[in-house]
Amino acid sequence: MNAKPSETTPANPPRPAPRPIRNAATLILLRDGARGMEVLMLRRAEKADDQNSGASVFPGGVVDTHDRSLHLMCKGLDDAAASARLGVAEGGLDYYAAAVRECFEEAGVLFASDAEDRVVELDRLPASRLEAMRHAAEQGTDALLAMCDAQGWRLAVDRLAYFSHWLTPPGMPRRFDTRFFIAQMPAGQSVKPDGRETVEHMWLRPADAVHPDRGLKLMNVTRRTLEQLAAFESTASCMTHARGLAGIVLNMPRLADGPQGRRAVNIDEAAYPEIGRLDPDGTGHARYALEAGLVMQLSARVWRVTGSSGASPDEPGSNSYFVGGERGPCALIVSQPHQAAASGVLLRSAAPGQVRWLLSTAPRTAAAVDSLESLRSSWPGAAVRWPAPGETLDVGGATLATQAAAGGTSPDALQFLLTEERTLFTGATGAPAVHANDGSVEWIAPANGFLLRRGA
Repeated sequence: MNAKPSETTPANPPRPAPRPIRNAATLILLRDGARGMEVLMLRRAEKADDQNSGASVFPGGVVDTHDRSLHLMCKGLDDAAASARLGVAEGGLDYYAAAVRECFEEAGVLFASDAEDRVVELDRLPASRLEAMRHAAEQGTDALLAMCDAQGWRLAVDRLAYFSHWLTPPGMPRRFDTRFFIAQMPAGQSVKPDGRETVEHMWLRPADAVHPDRGLKLMNVTRRTLEQLAAFESTASCMTHARGLAGIVLNMPRLADGPQGRRAVNIDEAAYPEIGRLDPDGTGHARYALEAGLVMQLSARVWRVTGSSGASPDEPGSNSYFVGGERGPCALIVSQPHQAAASGVLLRSAAPGQVRWLLSTAPRTAAAVDSLESLRSSWPGAAVRWPAPGETLDVGGATLATQAAAGGTSPDALQFLLTEERTLFTGATGAPAVHANDGSVEWIAPANGFLLRRGA
């Protein structure tokens, strides 16, 4: 469901059947224009049941099983070197060959060299002959192989530079494991969309392509790639950068819900680690924004309630956590007792069971004690506790180990470790100091924001 403030989101909805992942390759064409580096964008044809219908994209497509037959026609790179560059055991050259093939099919641009190692200038060929060659190549990989062999051409895969690696989020109707390459637009060639898969082409500066005024429909991966490319002033600088990249990481966004509806969340966003923990299968029930009044079940033992800031009822404030066994009594851990007291009605309605312990990660002050005591009006039988560091509490079958807060906070501030889940509840707004050799902590539940994965 789409969780809204004051609603709860389940931690473990039914898992969907895994979707097949297909290998794909994309070739980003670059050229230098009067105002800086430009990138080729193709507009896809409008098609029913196509998640990319009408989107502006780079040339690319699925790696065909027959692309391996193109290895013998590839120049300047063998499969061992290509595989090492892409970090795969074998078949790396398949991606390079597929990128060249798809670019020719969709955009009419062919990276090929003649017998004298000169880049083929397709514009020198009669239009009818070029169209016949392209049509033949579109019939399959074998036809492209025969065409190159007849012309004495070899595929100039050495002109491609590996740029990035993306995997479609879990939960999408179709998933692709895609390698992105960049290359300079070859001289003596013109872009000609095929009219079926692609119906229009544009040369745009990357920053212009992503600008809202341009109005392009862009997939998440396309937008993010364009934002990366916008940092480069020239094709040469971009190519040099790409050829110097080492250890290209896999980017796999995750789907999540929020105020603007469901969208892809990228690995550099604060919500990403939590989404991966709560929703590894991509059902979309996790959140990319924490709103005031939002109640989230983080596990069988942990529920989080995000209060309001006090400045505005709609502005998210500090987190409070209910921690306990699946069906037994629980403890309420608050980081800012005065905000928790103001959210008493919300906390009472969100409690997953009987609350027997009221705990805080805040320094023990008279005001903090009074605020925590005020919560007993909701749970008269609950005990307000400030355990000593080293003390453990059995909260409904779950174990909370008390620790002194680290990292220069107040000496009487506490943090609590849920040992069964290796989750540390802290009053810090970010990741607190944790001993380097302490393997008991995997996740951190902060005073504000999403769960943090230690070391991420």
